[in-house]
Amino acid sequence: MTSCEPKGDLMLKGVHSQMISDVLEEEILKGELAPGSRLSEQSIAARFGVSRTPVREALQNIASRSLAERVPYKGVIVRDLDAGRINVMFEAMAEIEAICGGLAVERISEEELTRLSAMQNSMGEMAEQNASRGYEAINLDFHSLIYTACRNEDLAAMAQNIRSKLAPFRKSQLFRTERLQASNQEHALIVQLLSTRNKAGVQEALRQHLDGAKRSFSKIRV
Repeated sequence: MTSCEPKGDLMLKGVHSQMISDVLEEEILKGELAPGSRLSEQSIAARFGVSRTPVREALQNIASRSLAERVPYKGVIVRDLDAGRINVMFEAMAEIEAICGGLAVERISEEELTRLSAMQNSMGEMAEQNASRGYEAINLDFHSLIYTACRNEDLAAMAQNIRSKLAPFRKSQLFRTERLQASNQEHALIVQLLSTRNKAGVQEALRQHLDGAKRSFSKIRV
């Protein structure tokens, strides 16, 4: 069993729990922190030059997304990523997003359509610059707006809940330049279909969008 040891080149001052969580998530998803690795609060705090408080928050966040687990007498341990479980979550996300998108076709406002189009244009610029983190931030808002536009709070809450669990996996597939570009093209199609009120088209486009994310993530794990 290995542990997460300090890395001198990553000693950062003033970092917060979300930044620490993002770095550790990326390392877990890329296999740099292998299943069974112990995430030592002391080592991580030393690595980032922080107290243990933000480290505890980061580890709690990682555990809530099933990337690690607290094991009695051992601490926080990196979990083995179950491909079957991840595929099931992508499948559920695709169906819920399709339902939200189908309702949004009937209920989305022109102002919301304008905002979605603007987001898609911004993501196009991010894709050209290979700015995956900036792209991912706008991507989150893009999909959240579709959930809101379905005008069903329960469905929107379900979508946000599953999206939160899938967030590390959806985010990691955007590390690939070709996936950024493909994702943006898929967003453009979704906006176009919403604008023309094509319900069946929007639902299928959202399913294909999630399938593309799943396939891209699978390539990262190979």
